Amino acid sequence: QVQLVESGGGLVQAGGSLRLSCAASGSAFSIDAMNWFRQAPGKQRDLVARITSGGNTNYRDSVKGRFTISRDNAKNTVYLQMNSLRPEDTAVYYCNADVRIKPTVVSNFWGQGTQVTVSS
Repeated sequence: QVQLVESGGGLVQAGGSLRLSCAASGSAFSIDAMNWFRQAPGKQRDLVARITSGGNTNYRDSVKGRFTISRDNAKNTVYLQMNSLRPEDTAVYYCNADVRIKPTVVSNFWGQGTQVTVSS
């Protein structure tokens, strides 16, 4: 089994910065793509950023130029650096990963979520 544990959420004023971390632990052959999603109250869970095992990244349009996703493969950890935060970035942020638990078997796992609140 694989566990994803997020940290780094909190309360910040508009224009401020936060850095989220997500560490994966447990039995795994390797970790493929790692993602950050977010879900605001009453809204669907949306993909924020994605990074492949090779380091290719994708972002939703509303965070491009403000958020940066990165990963440390040696530590099985993914980060989300969030700058120029806006009140509309307020949400629970979830880590998500495609984990290769066997050479030919990939499973998807979620973290428990971390709250990010941006005050105006």
